[in-house]
Amino acid sequence: MSNASFDSATFRRVLGHYPTGVCVVTAVEPDGTAVGMVVGSFTSVSLDPPLVAFFPAKSSGSWPRIEKVGRFCVNILASDQLALCRQIAAPGPDKFAGIAHRASANGSPILDDVVAWIDCTLDAVHEAGDHHIVLGRVVALEVERPERPLLFFQGSYGEFALLD
Repeated sequence: MSNASFDSATFRRVLGHYPTGVCVVTAVEPDGTAVGMVVGSFTSVSLDPPLVAFFPAKSSGSWPRIEKVGRFCVNILASDQLALCRQIAAPGPDKFAGIAHRASANGSPILDDVVAWIDCTLDAVHEAGDHHIVLGRVVALEVERPERPLLFFQGSYGEFALLD
């Protein structure tokens, strides 16, 4: 419960003025089923040890499946991968139909043509209101295609424009 003097719509509107990158967090369940979720709340946390974080909603259907696996890959989407983003974000039994990918050393899907990928083991999960804070320990990472990332800003997708 909050004693804030504003509502959730105001909170979303104000924070929507801060752009975020768009990533797909992937894993493979023991039966071989690929699972993935789109996140716009991803960040680096620590260099030593190398840690990253993302923040799935407690209402997510994909996060509990990824959490059970205990390892995942964060795929940073390029600005030309909006269709892929929408496919993974949509509900459905086979989000990976027609999406080319290969397995990371940990066995998680690395999606073809992403800007970069970060392969992780699950380090910790903390509750944070209606979300979780997920810390991943980085075991491998690489820039795949040094292109402009897909961004989310004010409820829409776009790309970064260089000023200099």
